[in-house]
Amino acid sequence: MFIKFWKEGSRVNREERYMSLAIQMARETVGQTAPNPSVAAVVVKENQVVGIGVHVKAGEPHAEVHALRMAGEKAEGAEIYVTLEPCSHYGRTPPCAKSIVEAGISQVYIASHDPNPKVAGQGVELMKSHGVKVTEGILRQEADALNESFFHFIQSKRPYVRLKSAMSLDGKIATSTGESQWITGEGARLDGHAYRHQSDAILVGINTILADDPTLTTRIEGGGRQPVRMVLDSHLRTPTSSKLIQNQEAPTWIFVNNEVEQERIRDFDPYTHVRIVQQADPQINVEQVLAYAGEQKITSLLVEGGGTVADAFVRTGNVDETVTYIAPKLIGGKDALTPVSGKGIDHLQDAELFEVSSTEMVGGDVKIVSKKKRGY
Repeated sequence: MFIKFWKEGSRVNREERYMSLAIQMARETVGQTAPNPSVAAVVVKENQVVGIGVHVKAGEPHAEVHALRMAGEKAEGAEIYVTLEPCSHYGRTPPCAKSIVEAGISQVYIASHDPNPKVAGQGVELMKSHGVKVTEGILRQEADALNESFFHFIQSKRPYVRLKSAMSLDGKIATSTGESQWITGEGARLDGHAYRHQSDAILVGINTILADDPTLTTRIEGGGRQPVRMVLDSHLRTPTSSKLIQNQEAPTWIFVNNEVEQERIRDFDPYTHVRIVQQADPQINVEQVLAYAGEQKITSLLVEGGGTVADAFVRTGNVDETVTYIAPKLIGGKDALTPVSGKGIDHLQDAELFEVSSTEMVGGDVKIVSKKKRGY
């Protein structure tokens, strides 16, 4: 594993060097620790790494515990670099701040502040009260990027929403005859599956199910994490013969309105991975869908389509990030579909502003990621 420790021709300081190592380790677990954050820790003594640890799954030991166990007696008088403020409360695991104190660590370097009310500075205060030196904010921007979904979920109790789309240069996701496979290349499609791997849930509308009959599973080399599959289907038109129902690789939640008969809902009883969520209104309410997802500890949601569904999220201001793949093709046609259709925004002043956070080539296509501004 090679890590670059050079910036603008000069070597970065030692604190950034060890924190970079921790951040790189934590990055490999993004998406798999939900509803917990991705965290890594590095124990250093006399400029030697004596312990490393990563939190790999909710309910299992935290990164600091793994690192301290590896360090053993060498933790006495050592430094520890942690990508997120150590917890100070008892949950499914003991508090990490207490473990750090008991191990005899003399100096703690922290990248990100934890907005969780159960932590929120209490871990830092606990360590300081026992004479441990604490330095915060080392490579904070890089560390914060690891846990955008977690931070958003903690503060809003709703999942972080990514809106993904693939389109032509003139903004078309299909021809006027409905042909859409494939506008972008294989590289972009594989990159899109990586987002599925990192997401707790993926969401589409009933029109996507009827038109494409997708499985909505993650297909990347070496396997991948399968997100919960969510479908907005007011009248429960999803066929029980569809791949979504017949394929049992992932839980499937179908949101329906209050007019769907119980007899129709019972058609899905044989499929134990399927959950029908009946709302109280005749129209599917995006706000209620997100609130329900939050109650189920869904911290990140990937919205893949189609245009009407995307419009519902845009008009209600519930898009936190966009991931757009643009193929170097021109399709044209006034009836050709666009990524966001529906009613749209009436006035430009009501359109939410995003800032582009990255642009890159993925195969022969351009990938643009933009994010809504927010302060954590």
